[in-house]
Amino acid sequence: MTRNKAYFFCGVGGSGMLPLALILAARGAQVEGSDRALDQGRTAAKFDYLRARGVVLHPQDGSGVRGAEQIVVASAAVEETVPDIAAARRVGAQVLKRADLLADLFNASLNAIAVGGTSGKSTTTAMIAWILHSEGHAPTVMNGAVMKNFADAEAPFASALVGEGPAFVAEVDESDGTIALYEPRIAVLTNIAHDHKSMAELRGLFSDFLRRAVVGIVNLDNAEAALLREAAPRTVTFGIDHPDADYRADAIAPAIDGISFDAVEQATGARARVHLKTPGRHNVANALAAIAAARASGVGFAQAADALARFAGVRRRLETVGEADGVAVIDDFAHNPDKIAATLSTLHAFPGRLLMMFQPHGYGPLRLMGEELIAAFAAHMHDDDMLFMPDPVYFGGTVDRSVTSADIAAGVVAAGRKARALATRGACGAAILALARPGDRIVIMGARDDTLSEFAAELLRDRAAAPLAAQAT
Repeated sequence: MTRNKAYFFCGVGGSGMLPLALILAARGAQVEGSDRALDQGRTAAKFDYLRARGVVLHPQDGSGVRGAEQIVVASAAVEETVPDIAAARRVGAQVLKRADLLADLFNASLNAIAVGGTSGKSTTTAMIAWILHSEGHAPTVMNGAVMKNFADAEAPFASALVGEGPAFVAEVDESDGTIALYEPRIAVLTNIAHDHKSMAELRGLFSDFLRRAVVGIVNLDNAEAALLREAAPRTVTFGIDHPDADYRADAIAPAIDGISFDAVEQATGARARVHLKTPGRHNVANALAAIAAARASGVGFAQAADALARFAGVRRRLETVGEADGVAVIDDFAHNPDKIAATLSTLHAFPGRLLMMFQPHGYGPLRLMGEELIAAFAAHMHDDDMLFMPDPVYFGGTVDRSVTSADIAAGVVAAGRKARALATRGACGAAILALARPGDRIVIMGARDDTLSEFAAELLRDRAAAPLAAQAT
């Protein structure tokens, strides 16, 4: 399907574009691309990684789109005014949405496993991938986050895996409605919460998602997901708080660097102790979903549980960057109310004040979820926690900027918690470092901006240097 074809990715460094470009390149396609971040000199290591895997990079000025034989791949958010798209129209090249291309590859596989839901998609996708890989199923995987089990010095941005087996495991997105393109054999629904669309729209999208599958795997702990349990031709359920779930967890034991539990398979009565290196009850739910998907793919129950003990997690999910002078720095992808609640609940299971910077991933989400964001912080912050918010991510284009970080911070303060909005994340970082004392945890939260990880690392270096500077004076 892909060999000898020529693809050009507009925005090739994006979390949804990079793994797809790597899969095509590994399957023998000619892959080129551009990215605004490349032109701006951001995240250079990522682009070096793409080049090392045969992806030819160009400025995002239209110069890389040269002929009608090229297939120009773009995300749904890319506007017609972007030079690469304008060049494609000029030379007669086909413009294909990223989701359409991914769906074509995914739907052609024999064991198509799609992971959808508001939260937990990347981690659950990576867990399923690791189990199948460990059991010799050689899956192809398309994920929106770097999977640590497959990352090393040669592959630091391993968000894709190319295998020769029948399984294709993909994180699928409901935010732009493209989840409707996928025809999964196994559809995993992690949960449903207000995020990019109205609840009515989400119910329709996820109900149809399950209906198109052969097997639907549904979270009973999430009320909205549980309502759709009858949608799939055959449903397998999981849940921590539901004793009648097909896969459930007992004897949960949280730790600061992970969580352990007994996974229970209702049909057989089998039990297996699972020791996760990723903390939080939400990861217990993700693990149950992954076990259910692996079982539906023919993996033994004990083997699936055992593989999870070696699951290393995904980048930017409660990832500890390091500790300096008694202060830990944590990098996290939390950007919607459910993810923020899960992150704060997990961290507050153990002592230590939280000094947080939350960078919103756009002005649109603030308009859509502003009240829920305020409620999440108000409910899960402690009295001595402090929240800082810079301006939202904005990389250009037309957008309504009527709701700002200042509005969210003011709402959090009105709810009785401590919060400040500052114009830049540099100002937020300086304020956090000025407050930090031994025992605190600095938490950097946000999506759609790879440089947040670099920022977290900078804060750690600055914290480490501060005592040395004080001694020098």
